Amino acid sequence: QVQLVESGGGSVQAGGSLRLSCVVSGGTLSMYAMGWFRQAPGKEREFVAAITRSGGGTYHPDSVEGRFTISRDNAQNTVYLQMKSLKPEDTAVYYCAADRRRVGVPAVESEYDYWGQGTQVTVSS
Repeated sequence: QVQLVESGGGSVQAGGSLRLSCVVSGGTLSMYAMGWFRQAPGKEREFVAAITRSGGGTYHPDSVEGRFTISRDNAQNTVYLQMKSLKPEDTAVYYCAADRRRVGVPAVESEYDYWGQGTQVTVSS
């Protein structure tokens, strides 16, 4: 059974940085396209980044482009989300997800097969 465990969340002031990690077990990371999503209180889950199986391609929506960067280390079974210039509106629970079927950069929640439990990120002004 594939399991995803996020870490690295916390509280930070606006303008600060955090790096989230997602460790994958029970499967070979290179077989999965990976993504990060977030969900703020009272809002729907929002896509923030995706990366191809090899790491050669990434996609970030306009809301985080230039501030967030997804990367992966298949040898370490770990996916990262580097976040900088954080804003209060980035406050949310951040989830990583794995897609076993696609070779591109899936950006839709329903395309993912496995999910982590999430890690809280709080940005204060």
